[in-house]
Order: sequence, then structure tokens, then C-alpha cells
Amino acid sequence: MLALLPGFLTGLSLIVAIGAQNAFVIRQGLTRKYVLLAVMVCMVSDWILIAAGVAGLGALIVQLGWLLEVLRWFGVAYLLWFAYGSIRSAFKNDALKIGEAQSGNLRQVFLSAMAITWLNPHVYLDTVILNGSIANSFGAQAWFFGLGAMAASTVWFFGLGYASKAAAGVMSNPLFWKVLDLVIAAIMLTIAGLLAFYRFG
Repeated sequence: MLALLPGFLTGLSLIVAIGAQNAFVIRQGLTRKYVLLAVMVCMVSDWILIAAGVAGLGALIVQLGWLLEVLRWFGVAYLLWFAYGSIRSAFKNDALKIGEAQSGNLRQVFLSAMAITWLNPHVYLDTVILNGSIANSFGAQAWFFGLGAMAASTVWFFGLGYASKAAAGVMSNPLFWKVLDLVIAAIMLTIAGLLAFYRFG
């Protein structure tokens, strides 16, 4: 049980940085459309990946260099596409209003949440490799560490999604959306650049 708290704190420290998943959940929360779906996809995906890391998949992935390269370039391509969409959205007047124009339909939100999670190599690095490695250092308590990390993911995504949803009313200024889209585009481009040149080891 002593591994639960370190797991929670480690999981939280790895997830709080604004990245592709967080930016997507924030934007979805601000649209007030399909927030629970976006939160659940990101959260359950994290649970699966954390469990895989605790079970030892992280060590296996590190040994398969070709798989990391495939994940890397899929991730770079997707993040660049996401950044392009955000930049285009920032300069479209009809995309600056809170409402349906800000969100895709249910299927689009689901596929976007899946892609931004499963095609992002940094997600594997954080949840599978780093969390998995640290969890296994706890020996017999590894799964308690994993449960702590899963709890952190649950708290974070629900808090992020619904805090953003609650704040949507005071963030209805069109300028806010323009700035948000440009900030998200900058984040996606930065992560894409880091992925392109990151050395997994």
C-alpha cells in the first residue's frame, strides 16, 4: 500500500505538463461538447498503458527499435496535422464561437481522442516505459504503484475536462479562442519537433 502514494505522485507529475492529450481535453471542455467521452477515452487509455508498463511491456518496447520509430513518425505526422487544424481554426471567424463549430461530432471526437493518445510516442514513454520501470522497482508492490498512477490519471482528466467546461462561460471572448488555438498549435509543433529528434534509449 505504501507504493500507492508514490504511484499517484509520479503519475501526476508525468501527466500535468500541457501536451497533446491535455490540450485536446481542455479544448473539448471549453466547447462543452462530448466532454465525458474525451475524458473517458484519455483516462481508460492511460489505465491500459500503465497496466501494460507494470506488466513489463515497457522493457519490450525499448528493445524493439523499429516499433518506436513507427510510433514516432505516426505521432509527428498526426501532431503536425493537429497543429495545422488549430492554426486554420484560429483564423476562421465561425470557429471562434462556443458551440457546435468548436467541436466535431461524437465519432470525430472519439477518433481524435484515440489518435492523440495512441499515436503519440510520448504517451508510451511516460505511461509504459517510465511508469512501468519505476513501478517494477517496487517489486511485489508494483501493481499498487500502478493503481496510484491510474488514480492520478482519473483525477487529472476529470478535473481538467470539467474545470474547462465550467470556465467556458467566462472564456467566450473570440480573442480567447484565437489565442488558445495558436497556443495549442505551438504546443503541437513543439512536441512534433521533440519527437522527430528525440533519442529513445
